Amino acid sequence: MALGGAAAVMLAVMVAPAVVEQVQDRMDQTRRYPSGAAAKADRTEVPRWLPDAATGVFVAGTRDGDRLIRATLPDRALPAGCATGRPVGELHSRAHWFPSDTAQRSTAHCGQYAVALVGDQLYGWQDAVAVASGRPAH
Repeated sequence: MALGGAAAVMLAVMVAPAVVEQVQDRMDQTRRYPSGAAAKADRTEVPRWLPDAATGVFVAGTRDGDRLIRATLPDRALPAGCATGRPVGELHSRAHWFPSDTAQRSTAHCGQYAVALVGDQLYGWQDAVAVASGRPAH
């Protein structure tokens, strides 16, 4: 009897983190993809500048149009077409997989996304208000 209870506790400990992560993903409307190509094929709002070879892609969007993206870039370089410059707009969205200090680390933009490249991790956000107002990337 005690052995069965211990097994149930062990199972709960192993499964609980995955369940919590799934709930968080639904709350922040996150989608995960194995590659940039898969993300772009599934969702039209995934930016075209995201390299097809990117891996571990996370994308999230809000109803008002703010967007977040995270991807692993094996070559540790900004994608083609990205340029250094100040962020455009404000970072309004949050996700458990998106560092809270990303806005302070942003040193470039890719299209309408402000981005930070940290090692091989690209973090980006798009401010729907800035996009709607037509403010150019700097």
